[in-house]
Amino acid sequence: MKNVTRILRTGVMTCVVFSLAVCHAGDEGKSAMETSDAKPEDPAGAVTKTDAEWKKELTAEQYRILREAGTEAPNGRTYQEFKKQGSGTYHCAGCGALLFSSKEKFDARCGWPSFYDPADAQNVKTRRDLSLGMVRVEVTCAKCGGHLGHVFEGEGFDTPTDKRYCINGAGLTFVPDKADAE
Repeated sequence: MKNVTRILRTGVMTCVVFSLAVCHAGDEGKSAMETSDAKPEDPAGAVTKTDAEWKKELTAEQYRILREAGTEAPNGRTYQEFKKQGSGTYHCAGCGALLFSSKEKFDARCGWPSFYDPADAQNVKTRRDLSLGMVRVEVTCAKCGGHLGHVFEGEGFDTPTDKRYCINGAGLTFVPDKADAE
């Protein structure tokens, strides 16, 4: 019973925090996950750019999420697109690093793209996040430091890891598998 109460409390707090973040987020409902026919080149090392360079290369929404740790609106266009996407890979919209694949994708019904594990663990970093009065685990791109979302454990999902990488779709670029694209 304690485990169920903890899971419910975590879920409710997560919804409250994301709702508060969305209230101050601007017009995310219009954002969309990029799709590319060509696989981005995975950077060999750390990607370092000035603030001006990031602003020039990213959309306003991507900049807000990746560089300012923003959150897109739940159940928006990016999430609807994510649910329809077939097999493929998900790359950092900031630097092109491979982050997730459709093999680890699942519908957590939370309103954001969810994965149970990264496709390339060396490209994904996690760190303790104490913002908004909560203890969470932030997920970032290991190559460019872009904020991707948060990871939650022990929520009872029937996945191999029982983890939910809750990721902002606007921070991702989807590359469909060649067979699906044709």
